[in-house]
Amino acid sequence: MKIGFLQLNSTVGDFTANVKKLVSGYDQAVAQGAEFVLAPELFLCGYPPRDLLLRDDFIEANLAALDDAAKKTGPVPLCLGFVAKNPDRPGRALRNAAAILQNGKIVWRTAKCLLPTYDVFDEDRYFEPAKAIAPFEFKGRKLAITICEDIWNDEDFWPDRLYRRDPVKDAVSQGAEIILNISASPWHDGKENVRLEMLRRVARDEKVPLAQVNLVGANDELIFDGHSVALDARGNVIALGKSFAEDVFVADLGAKGQPAISFPPREAQIFSALSLGIRDYVRKCGFKSVILGLSGGIDSALTAVLAADALGKENVLGVAMPARYSSEGSLTDAEAQAKNLGIRYEILPIEPVFLAVEEQLRNVFASLKPDQTEENVQSRLRGTTLMALSNKFNGLVLTTGNKSEMAVGYCTLYGDMNGALAPLADVFKTDIYKIARWINREREIIPRNSIDKPPSAELRPNQKDQDSLPPYETLDAILDLYVVKNLSREQIIKKGFDAAMVGDVLNKINFTEYKRPCRWSSHASLPLPSACRCSSSAVFW
Repeated sequence: MKIGFLQLNSTVGDFTANVKKLVSGYDQAVAQGAEFVLAPELFLCGYPPRDLLLRDDFIEANLAALDDAAKKTGPVPLCLGFVAKNPDRPGRALRNAAAILQNGKIVWRTAKCLLPTYDVFDEDRYFEPAKAIAPFEFKGRKLAITICEDIWNDEDFWPDRLYRRDPVKDAVSQGAEIILNISASPWHDGKENVRLEMLRRVARDEKVPLAQVNLVGANDELIFDGHSVALDARGNVIALGKSFAEDVFVADLGAKGQPAISFPPREAQIFSALSLGIRDYVRKCGFKSVILGLSGGIDSALTAVLAADALGKENVLGVAMPARYSSEGSLTDAEAQAKNLGIRYEILPIEPVFLAVEEQLRNVFASLKPDQTEENVQSRLRGTTLMALSNKFNGLVLTTGNKSEMAVGYCTLYGDMNGALAPLADVFKTDIYKIARWINREREIIPRNSIDKPPSAELRPNQKDQDSLPPYETLDAILDLYVVKNLSREQIIKKGFDAAMVGDVLNKINFTEYKRPCRWSSHASLPLPSACRCSSSAVFW
């Protein structure tokens, strides 16, 4: 059977645009010879819809979009994700569902069986799980229609399973000859490898071909990587969708696949993910351009490269804001970075304003020595400058802090943390250096001095990051164990780290928690979000 894959990018709440994109992709797949077409999980409303699911008008708009899409289908079936009402009460009012559209009608429906509540997922809050799964019969063959998590419970792949049921095995036991899966599977570092190996194992175990279509795009802090895949009954790859880009393609599940396949380097995957995250956040929020502070350091340099890649050089403004402690080399590096990218570059010194603030506070600070207060004033003046440019030129501010600094509070609230999006907030400092060197693999895009010089905030004389923090290699190793792997202080020390250093790092993390979440958001901030969760990419309003 020839399966069409609509690896597309939907926007939360933009039903009209989502249907238009869906129908266009469907027509392309049919023209390429598809006999059955797949579109991602909850594609019509966008993923994740979160508390928009609590709005009756949102649900009705989603159902109207489903009817509209059905009217535009022909004899080739289209399977896609939508939000269904749950007729069985008691129970939650909604279901995460899939529908098959054919010849202008909705011909079949099913619902998701396994509802994840770990990591970024909270589906059990909104949806009622399906109690049973049954294959869909098409052209004399039985197809197992599964939705994302339904396929993530293979007992031979996962040592600790989260669910008692395995919908795939249930369907195969009823004679399903092909496994089809529609997904909105978010990406994280290395996820593409784990997902592919898991799917290959399922196909091998069940001895049937498998096709999974995955969402692509970004919604707030979630990034979806695509990598839709078709596998033969031995788990070999017949076809693989593009990385972090829309893709419409057709794969014949009767073809023989390749036993080995490789993905781009880790640095390339992270770069593509971050670039996509910036592009979708800016455009889905209704903006076209971004503004960032260019300090000459590695973080702002990488952020500028990502922004130019995501939006085009003409839509990026880099701003240098020197003060008394700024080195000449920092200005030189910032200017070189702007020239290398071809982005607009402005120098707006904050020293005159800093002098005015010092004068304003002179009497009340008369008996006190300069300390972090004066350092933070400089950072906040830079934040104020960027926000003024944002308001005047209607461009979103990108803040340039990384995960290592934000985790331990080495950042200034209302200063360098100002901005709509922090693209590097979930990227460790050591990884930033690796990505920068990968960017420069063929020619110098990020000035070499920005990579080689010791990192510094330049808020006091001869300041270096390592005056306040452990070496980043050590700091990141501790943060990975504590923030990512959830090890305790004692477990980290047993791995050979100095007890006093571990205690200091963990104290910094816990004490500066107030800096990280949105002030009006109830979401926890570790692992650190890459975007302000209170923002909305929905145009439903």
